[in-house]
Amino acid sequence: MVADEYDWGDDRRPGHAMADSVFYELHLKGFTKLHPRVPDRLRGTYAGLAELPVIDHLRRLGVTAVQLLPVHQFVHDATLVGRGLRNYWGYQSIGYFAPHNEYSSGGELGQQVGEFRDMVRALHAAGLEVILDVVFNHTAEGDQDGPTLSLRGIDNPSYYRLAEDRSRYVDDTGCGNTVDLHQPLALRMVMDSLRYWVREMHVDGFRFDLAASLARAASDFDPFSSFLETAGQDPVLSTVKLIAEPWDVGAGGYDQGRFPAGWSEWNGRYRDTVRDYWRSAGGTVADFATRISGSGDLFGHGGRRPTASVNLVTVHDGFTLADLVSYDVKHNEPNGEHNQDGNNDNRSWNCGVEGPTDDAAVLALRARQRRNFLATLLLSEGPPLLLAGDECARSQGGNNNAYCQDNPLSWLDWDGVAEHADLVDFTARLCRLRELHPVFRRRQFFRGAPATAAGRDDLDWYRPDGLPMETADWVNPDSRALVMALSGATGEGGAQDDPFLLLFNAWWDPLPFSVPATLRDALWRVEVDTADPALAGTAADTATPLTLAGRSLRVLRAASTR
Repeated sequence: MVADEYDWGDDRRPGHAMADSVFYELHLKGFTKLHPRVPDRLRGTYAGLAELPVIDHLRRLGVTAVQLLPVHQFVHDATLVGRGLRNYWGYQSIGYFAPHNEYSSGGELGQQVGEFRDMVRALHAAGLEVILDVVFNHTAEGDQDGPTLSLRGIDNPSYYRLAEDRSRYVDDTGCGNTVDLHQPLALRMVMDSLRYWVREMHVDGFRFDLAASLARAASDFDPFSSFLETAGQDPVLSTVKLIAEPWDVGAGGYDQGRFPAGWSEWNGRYRDTVRDYWRSAGGTVADFATRISGSGDLFGHGGRRPTASVNLVTVHDGFTLADLVSYDVKHNEPNGEHNQDGNNDNRSWNCGVEGPTDDAAVLALRARQRRNFLATLLLSEGPPLLLAGDECARSQGGNNNAYCQDNPLSWLDWDGVAEHADLVDFTARLCRLRELHPVFRRRQFFRGAPATAAGRDDLDWYRPDGLPMETADWVNPDSRALVMALSGATGEGGAQDDPFLLLFNAWWDPLPFSVPATLRDALWRVEVDTADPALAGTAADTATPLTLAGRSLRVLRAASTR
């Protein structure tokens, strides 16, 4: 492919370390389509994302990278168009070397390439990296009854996995076909595309949709597959972030923790466990401790680090954070599939009322739960992924599969930024706390035994009464509260941060928490309190037990010793 001329000027990659990254997943069109300070003709475009008011919001939050839902050229499914809907998310790629034309602010052929580059340059100038969600696992050509659009017509068996009779497709993606990266032409196409977006478009990394399918051999996932081996030794890709969605829908398709060193993975176990913990499910304390301390059971092998775990609570596929605490079940009727689409295992809790309510007590609990999830996510070991709009309580009315909703249901309502300014500020404070304190972004796993043991130099676990957690506490199905004590060790050659205590109470009633006797000589200050955010910055009197509200989290920092 011949690259056209473009003056990148003094563009430089921000180069944020993986441990220091805070990812922000957004839809390029939906993020700015309703922005009141973006000119009408630029809303929902590459140019719109580069507008100063938009960038100012990202900088206010303190995120380090935008992760864009697919921007490769894609098509709209005929079945959706027939229902008056559109392929909003863009997971039907057809052109791996072209930015999607509908996201361009002008009608001229090829204008989207320069406009995309302008956007990248503007984001880089603001210190923000650009991560692309890429869909190499399937194409928009569907199954054997689908349209012939590109690869099928060029050389069908050289690009797709085929069944034994060669007349049907192997479908490990749920989209009708699976691209076969063990075929030389298919592998070359994908690698050429990745290098193009790095070299010519200056992107900073990729999130690979259904990445398990990219590494399948004859049938099963292979950590030494052609794709993973080729990507691992490529000098261009070694300079950018590689993030896997480590599953697909084929047999044995959940491959969390099996990708090689150098890769990070969306941590689905983290999402499920944190959701269960804050809805007060029993028997979750041990797994919760493991997840927030870096998921060493999944990634502590083969030279991998806590940065292998991209932690998430909500993403585009599923409930928004506001809906996670407002709905017990999905409400996908607008999709025209009789509410049969979307995940049924949401691990959500509506806090007592399904959907909108005027009940002040329910609204207060939902607000506290949103803060609980955000604080847990941003202070866990491993880079966090925020879903755009969660910081301002964006709702999709309980729709957990808005893939076809190219309308205000999915677009970000910027009025929410002012309406929920307190939540935006709370999110920004957490990002700032993470940035200032390397103890929350360790490059190495905590030393010693698994998370279910105490007595380490850099991490200890305590009960609310201040005594060390014992085996019986970890396996007690009624345990819903614990204390995470960080000594301040960062795992970086003896570098030391301030000590922290993270107090978690997923019980529905207030609980007293005693600071462990060995730690009471420090002067502790409140950094975060999800029940009463106004407590931030105040001194904590540890001479007597501290009372934590039901379903709340408090973070204490040792400013000095007495």
